[in-house]
Amino acid sequence: MGRAFIFPGQGSQAVGMGAALADAFPVARETFQEVDDALGQHLFALMREGPIEELTLTANTQPALMAHSIAAMRVLEAETGADIENSMFAAGHSLGEYSALCAARALTLSDTAKLLRIRGEAMQAAVPVGKGAMAALIGVDLEAAQKAIDGTEGDGVCEIANDNAPGQVVISGEKARVEAVCAGAKGFGAKLAKLLPVSAPFHSSLMQPAAERMASALSEVTIKAPATTLVANVTASEALTPDAIRDLLVKQVTGRVRWTESVTYMIEQGCETFVEVGSGKVLSGLIRRINRDAVSLNVGEPGDIDAYAKL
Repeated sequence: MGRAFIFPGQGSQAVGMGAALADAFPVARETFQEVDDALGQHLFALMREGPIEELTLTANTQPALMAHSIAAMRVLEAETGADIENSMFAAGHSLGEYSALCAARALTLSDTAKLLRIRGEAMQAAVPVGKGAMAALIGVDLEAAQKAIDGTEGDGVCEIANDNAPGQVVISGEKARVEAVCAGAKGFGAKLAKLLPVSAPFHSSLMQPAAERMASALSEVTIKAPATTLVANVTASEALTPDAIRDLLVKQVTGRVRWTESVTYMIEQGCETFVEVGSGKVLSGLIRRINRDAVSLNVGEPGDIDAYAKL
């Protein structure tokens, strides 16, 4: 049975994330300490105790979600003998792509934490707070979402940022333009259009300054060939070599997260089971919408380990 390990992105964070894992498993505690040491910050204390306002700052959220994912993956490996090398694929949603690469031993945990801190800071700094926005269009496909953008009067950047699942497309750009598209989206078939609680217009061309910062940061770290096949956000296909991965991680900052296509590709290649490793169950929900026959399981809490072992 083909299996993929998948890793969540921003929006899955919550106060208390990783705490139960750390209480139950020494390897999880060691993972969180390693991230704290890499960043010179008590990030795990923030994850455990909050406040949520500080945890939700992009520069904290990105390494925090990765830390929870890697802690859960290491617990899986230690307790069940799971080995990502024996899986068909690894993939992650936006920042989750870094978690996937760390889990697949293409990046060290220390480098991954530092890269995500830089990524979060760079993405936040690229556009002044309040100038950008993202919104979810519910009930439309990619074509209808693009028609809503093209058919709405006004200037300013507005682009498709995420193709998450059938009927869920996320747009990103300048706030006034995004709001205008939301206001007219029902005329193009959307059941609902809602602004998302994010602090910057991620995965849009407005993030170009952040992409340039990441190109510089990524040039200074070692990337190895991953232990399993990475399916990249930007191409929804395999990225095999360190140079290709480095290039795609830069493009990912401004590029579309092609999640529906990525999951569909993995299923077409024979993948039947998706294991979401880390905080929340967002990706498992999206997979059920993409293909009802696919099996999905979340592993982020101690009780999830036994469920994985029974797969």
